[in-house]
Amino acid sequence: MASHTNQPSKKAIRNSGGSNNSQGAKNSGGNNVKFARRTSSGRYVSLSREDLDMSGELTGDYMNYTVHIPPTPDNQPMESSVAAKAEEQYVSNSLFTGGFNSVTRAHLMDKVIDSEVTHPQMAGAKGSSCSMPACDGKVMKDERGNDVTPCECRFKICRDCYMDALKEKGLCPGCKEPYKVGDYDDEQDYSNGALQLPAPGGGKRDANSMSMTTRNQGGDFDPNKWLFESKGTYGYGNAYWPPQDDVYGDDGGEGAHGGMLESNDKPWKPLSRVTPIPAAIISPYRLLIVIRLVVMGFFLHWRVMHPNEDAIWLWLMSVVCEVWFAFSWILDQVPKLCPVNRSTDLQVLREKFEMPSPSNPTGRSDLPGVDLFVSTADPEKEPPLVTANTILSILAVDYPVEKISCYISDDGGALLTFEAMAEAASFADLWVPFCRKHNIEPRNPDTYFSLKVDPTKNKSRPDFVKDRRKIKREYDEFKVRINGLPDSIRRRSDAFNTREEVKMLKHLRESGGDPLERVKVQKATWMADGTHWPGTWAVPASEHSKGDHAGILQVMLKPPSHDPLMGNAEDKIIDFSDVDIRLPMFVYMSREKRPGYDHNKKAGAMNALVRCSAILSNGPFILNLDCDHYIYNCKAIREGMCFMMDRGGENICYIQFPQRFEGIDPSDRYANHNTVFFDGNMRALDGIQGPVYVGTGCMFRRFALYGFDPPNPEKYDKKNDQGETQPLTTSDFDPDLDVNLLPKRFGNSTMLAESIPVAEFQGRPLADHPAVKFGRPPGALRIPREPLDAASVAEAVSVISCWYEDKTEWGERVGWIYGSVTEDVVTGYRMHNRGWHSIYCITKRDAFHGSAPINLTDRLHQVLRWATGSVEIFFSQNNAFLATRKLKILQRLAYINVGVYPFTSIFLLVYCFLPALSLISGQFIVRNLNVTFLIYLFIITICLILLAILEVKWSGIGLEEWWRNEQFWLISGTSSHLAAVLQGLLKVMAGIEISFTLTSKSSGEDNDDIYADLYLVKWTSLMIPPIVIAMVNIIAMVIALARTIYSSVPQWSKFIGGAFFSFWVLAHLYPFAKGLMGRRGKTPTIVFVWSGLIAIILSLLWVAINPPTGGAAQADGVAGSTFQFP
Repeated sequence: MASHTNQPSKKAIRNSGGSNNSQGAKNSGGNNVKFARRTSSGRYVSLSREDLDMSGELTGDYMNYTVHIPPTPDNQPMESSVAAKAEEQYVSNSLFTGGFNSVTRAHLMDKVIDSEVTHPQMAGAKGSSCSMPACDGKVMKDERGNDVTPCECRFKICRDCYMDALKEKGLCPGCKEPYKVGDYDDEQDYSNGALQLPAPGGGKRDANSMSMTTRNQGGDFDPNKWLFESKGTYGYGNAYWPPQDDVYGDDGGEGAHGGMLESNDKPWKPLSRVTPIPAAIISPYRLLIVIRLVVMGFFLHWRVMHPNEDAIWLWLMSVVCEVWFAFSWILDQVPKLCPVNRSTDLQVLREKFEMPSPSNPTGRSDLPGVDLFVSTADPEKEPPLVTANTILSILAVDYPVEKISCYISDDGGALLTFEAMAEAASFADLWVPFCRKHNIEPRNPDTYFSLKVDPTKNKSRPDFVKDRRKIKREYDEFKVRINGLPDSIRRRSDAFNTREEVKMLKHLRESGGDPLERVKVQKATWMADGTHWPGTWAVPASEHSKGDHAGILQVMLKPPSHDPLMGNAEDKIIDFSDVDIRLPMFVYMSREKRPGYDHNKKAGAMNALVRCSAILSNGPFILNLDCDHYIYNCKAIREGMCFMMDRGGENICYIQFPQRFEGIDPSDRYANHNTVFFDGNMRALDGIQGPVYVGTGCMFRRFALYGFDPPNPEKYDKKNDQGETQPLTTSDFDPDLDVNLLPKRFGNSTMLAESIPVAEFQGRPLADHPAVKFGRPPGALRIPREPLDAASVAEAVSVISCWYEDKTEWGERVGWIYGSVTEDVVTGYRMHNRGWHSIYCITKRDAFHGSAPINLTDRLHQVLRWATGSVEIFFSQNNAFLATRKLKILQRLAYINVGVYPFTSIFLLVYCFLPALSLISGQFIVRNLNVTFLIYLFIITICLILLAILEVKWSGIGLEEWWRNEQFWLISGTSSHLAAVLQGLLKVMAGIEISFTLTSKSSGEDNDDIYADLYLVKWTSLMIPPIVIAMVNIIAMVIALARTIYSSVPQWSKFIGGAFFSFWVLAHLYPFAKGLMGRRGKTPTIVFVWSGLIAIILSLLWVAINPPTGGAAQADGVAGSTFQFP
């Protein structure tokens, strides 16, 4: 399947004698000129020279004359080769399984789901039965789902019987006449989307010739042909007559002499632009950073030179914490010096890649292919309906259908997920054309039908309301089918298991066995066609459990035809006339899992998808999404492609889109939107070397994922005679990589190795500007992709086996990197460390939407996982301190901060206790609140406030969002980050693995409240430190207040100083306290008991260690009685 798309078609061009050349024949002189006409069925029929001479209706002036009829509802394209069509249909109707020490098998499935399948691209689609005796196969179908009969006698035959007939005698079983294979296998080279037409004035046209070419088979006048031969218009425009000797419009760069212009002849326009932050905002922002940095240095110097001799321990702890906070602030703030904004021009993208031109009169897309990855692991924790809606939003994306391939990785190997995806593919038959017809947005049906806005806004078609009502009913039925799948699978499996048990009892009785003996039958899980599911069973068994099952691959939707397939008013419940009804390729994959193998969780699943997709579609770009992140902006892929295809795009490894979330409470109590990071930090990194990879909503360059350095045109520059860059070999990419060492890096798959230079070449931007040093020629990606065959799918099954990565560099250098729970950050870091750049793409309409945990416990565990990954990065070779020189200084600081920030929790925890210790002891971090200390504190605080205001200005976030982020920083810093540091230290120093696992998600008690989860209180040990901090500070304030009141000479200044900092701590913990209260005060009693006990013990312990004595009080000038803790 991996081949360069700029090479001629590999299919044979038959001559009049019917000879076959598998590599494609070349015309050698005028005697071998190829003539073609299009029949009413839409196929091209070759005519020999003798036939044309006998007809007397063509003269020598029309030797090269071929009429191209555009695809219309009455004139649809047809695959050239019945054999190739049969092979692809066989592949799409088969479930492929295989793995370690097992043979790859293709299980032909005539039924994938219990419900009816209608779309002809889908596996198990309805069709006529084969007419051969004792054969129950299905007849081959075309793109519209109609039966394909390879013989004129219309004898219905399936793929297997047809192949057998060709191998035996080549005779049709019906009429006993030889198959006229040439009628179907003839194929011309339409690589540039145009057919050969004579030049104007190149010969005198004969009136008879028009009469022939404008008549159809019935002899009637054909207006379609007349439109394209005359000056009439149809679709994009009438036929173009290029200059003579330049039938493909390639005239050496002189352009067209009137008519449409080639892309190279048009004025060059950029696809994207960088918009700098206004100087009125960014200049003061940078100045304040410098001022605060200088003042902070003077302040720390003053603090070190003026210790508090009365409480040296308090002073020392505070100074150490303040020094670390200053270091942490520098790591976080300095990389924000260069924020940028970017914009794209989708109209220019369309003009460059999809507009008609002399060499592309039909406007075939020259955009590169994109493979979209969706990963899921457990249908109980990740509802199949959510995943199905994500798949539907992908299938309906606004991008050339033939260039899109969707893959889902089911790491659980569950039949529930498999059938849910099949149901989604079936419903896409209606949903996708509906979205195209009425320009629906968003294209997630669940979100679309839940919008609280007027659905008729900006809709002008009179049938919209009727169509929407029908689709809404179909979607409701679809949801019911999805929700009923668990019960349906269980009942089906119980019925088949009972049948098997009855069979065994019958066999036992017939064989004379003991009828009272208990029959043991494995409780298998059964598919809709009555066979065992090769994946995980509901009752786990050997080779059928989550960690032990075969690799599974099913092409749910086979690749679409290259030309549009228009619908009509009869086939569906909705009139889809003039609407393209094709669907993108959709593949279900569940990689093989066996005991004793480390499957590396999500990173391993993503790498399996990379290898599988390289064999099947080999899109040069990869977009990965979580199962709950759907496409909210149908043009998101085009937005990202504007950067990849622009000047300098060959150096971009990935495009990261911001994460946007739904279902968050209006106050965003726990900073779930994380806008400070996504709109602030990421936008700032975009001005350096690019944002970090955050796990989802990211478009990768496949070549960069393979572990290669960015291209260096000066280092290797292969060009042909026309000055066009050529595909490179793997040794050109990496001089240190010997071709013989390819298996060591990428595995033993030859197809995978051959796909690498193809993906690299197809991912280059157009060479339409002198500054593009490493581009590809226009039109190289207009050739239709080759159809799927069984050998390719079998190879794809092989590369997802559990043993394939053994002794290779997958997970070490190639693909997603292993060894960390935050494999996303490490993968992005490795690319930046090799010199690649990344881009942050913020679209006007959010590109993707997803869900986030709004429950306090779930949120803390989510942050715990992120922080644990950061600690693992710090103690690994991926620490940015060890980075190469290719990583820029500011980018290095940002990556250092990624590994360092969890350790701030240690100092933050100590600092949060300092106000309480100060209040209880009666001391402060400084001896006296003198003017110098207060001035430094005032300047630092004012700088902080002004920096926050300016950051809000250039990032576009709200001040309340900034404050919520500050609050949750302290909450997570004293809980999740601290636990992550302890876990990381135990793992590094003692080799102890501590797993903080989260149970399955639970819903709130009130089903009508979408924020019910917000009020759930689920106990976790992560809550203990923040609770203790809050209670100790409250108790300390009470003690200090009582001491001050009962003192004969109250020292209110010390109390106010300590109370202010205690209040600062408590204000940050306010969302945490609200989360503990729940909705109805249902906080577990044990929470208060443990927290109160620990707070009292700590207070008494401190009083016992350093009791306030009368002598000490007198020394401080306090007269009269002293306060003693009872």
